[in-house]
Amino acid sequence: MVAILTRIFGIEHLNLAEDVVQEALVRALQTWPFYGVPKNPSAWIMRASRNLALDVVRRRKVFQNKQEEIVRQMERDGVTPDETIFSEDEIRDDRLRLMFVCCHPVIPAEARVALALKTLCGFGVAEIGHAFLTTEAAIAKRLTRAKQKINEARIPFEIPAGKDLEQRLDSVLQSLYLLFNEGYKASSGESLVREELCEEAIRLTQLLLEHPAGNQPKTQALLALMLLNNARNSTRLDTEGNLLRLEEQDRTRWDRSTIARGMFHFAQSAAGDELSEYHLQAGIAACHCAAKDFQSTDWPKILSFYDRLIEFDQSPIVALNRAVVIANIHGPKAGLKVVRSIRGISKLKSYYLLYAVLAELEMRSGNLQAATEEFRKSFELAETKSERAFLLKRLESCAS
Repeated sequence: MVAILTRIFGIEHLNLAEDVVQEALVRALQTWPFYGVPKNPSAWIMRASRNLALDVVRRRKVFQNKQEEIVRQMERDGVTPDETIFSEDEIRDDRLRLMFVCCHPVIPAEARVALALKTLCGFGVAEIGHAFLTTEAAIAKRLTRAKQKINEARIPFEIPAGKDLEQRLDSVLQSLYLLFNEGYKASSGESLVREELCEEAIRLTQLLLEHPAGNQPKTQALLALMLLNNARNSTRLDTEGNLLRLEEQDRTRWDRSTIARGMFHFAQSAAGDELSEYHLQAGIAACHCAAKDFQSTDWPKILSFYDRLIEFDQSPIVALNRAVVIANIHGPKAGLKVVRSIRGISKLKSYYLLYAVLAELEMRSGNLQAATEEFRKSFELAETKSERAFLLKRLESCAS
């Protein structure tokens, strides 16, 4: 609805579109408990958003010059209460357009993905802050600057072509990647896995891939990565919602049809000469999915992917993951040495997984006191219930 209303009002009225849809959702929460959930909830919300938007158009002078045109687009005859107001084609095209608007090159690079996550994916400022390892205040400033740029530049609501497309596609893919990551490992809340975010990221990536603008090898690689990781989601928690490590997961329950789809798109991503970080991450995921058990994992091959990946992404998180792989090949002391040498490790001082990795490696090295201290730090920083429960058990096993 935000995408549709933005197309009708104009991108300069993005805030208005968001406000109208939010108000429609509030009305749903207020009325549905008393009158029941309608037969077609999405049509109800679309209709409520449309009606609220029409009220705004008729009330505000800013729409005076194009009021008739807007009303004509939004008022459709012959629509019954249970029918959707806009076609699937319209919804699909408008969402793609909004993806590329959010990632326009006049918007500061650090603000593009934040805006896409907020506008298209419904992320809160805190969630975006977690994704970028920065503060809520910094993200709020980025969003404000991005919307100011949209108004100043009068960005057209369209899917670009040629070089303009190439410039924006990387930011679109990064937004989808971060959306999936927040679903795969939530930054806060009761549950580690937010399946609805994973599914939405997969759906939007497929949508992008179906359009000539997005049908690129790196889009294929990103979709492969999402599918291969999503295939393992149901086994990452036990029946009580507690976290299970990779070696503890029941691989017979991994979704083989999703793995097959992931492998298909991974093969499709090999077209041409392009190599992206999504190719390398999909390669790592493919190695895990291909191994019949944890012991038979091809760690040297995974390390070779990480060695290339760190050339693309010098993030300390990538370096931390690589250190874990080195520990699996050469032992925990080798892993500890690599962790302590990571450039920019100070950026991870509030990242609970840094201390969890250090704790596991210290524990495997026989340094139980050091492991206990690191597990305690990790427990204090973890924000999801399942992660805290897992870390508490590891802490207790160290201390006993």
